[in-house]
Amino acid sequence: MNPISSYIDHTLLDPLATGKAIESLCEEAMIYSFHSVCVHGCHVQQCRELLRDSEVVVCAVVGFPLGAGSTTAKVREAEDAIAHGASEIDMVINQGWVKENEYHKILQEVHFVKDVIGGAVLKVIIETANLTKEEIVNCARTVVEGGADFVKTSTGFGNRGASLEDIKIIKNTIGNSAAIKASGGIRNYEDAMKFIEAGAGRIGTSSGVKMVGSFGKS
Repeated sequence: MNPISSYIDHTLLDPLATGKAIESLCEEAMIYSFHSVCVHGCHVQQCRELLRDSEVVVCAVVGFPLGAGSTTAKVREAEDAIAHGASEIDMVINQGWVKENEYHKILQEVHFVKDVIGGAVLKVIIETANLTKEEIVNCARTVVEGGADFVKTSTGFGNRGASLEDIKIIKNTIGNSAAIKASGGIRNYEDAMKFIEAGAGRIGTSSGVKMVGSFGKS
């Protein structure tokens, strides 16, 4: 198996994605032994059925991509995704709360979602492109305190994706208390390895097939 495969959340979050495209996503994930497929909630059950005889897990996004829904809506969305077969949840924080320094609300929301999904993995997207360095530090601390298993950089729908500097800031803030998922704009093997070396434990990308295909090539 390609050494990067187990790091990859094979992602398809295009709102125009069809059932056929989801089938292809799952087939690729099984062929290349990716860690998961990452999809919208409406595709979770289909993915779980397609992947039932494999080790690939299903990851569902919640509050995606803006994070501006109510806490109640995010909790229900996460609960529904788990009920239909998701093993991991990628939830977007309310970025307005960051700008208002209302970190207690973010803390509570993360706690509520983590509580409802139980032992499932919770990755919390802080959308680093929209944050100052200080806000990245505060968000990372807050979501880990709330129970997040991963701090995730980006939705991929912002004005930029992950940067190596983002990963370094988050790693210096949380140490080994939680993992880090780098996502957004990571499209080749070399860049993915740089993020892993900087501290990322997971890579969110729609370019996983290209990454593993280029492994070992000069």
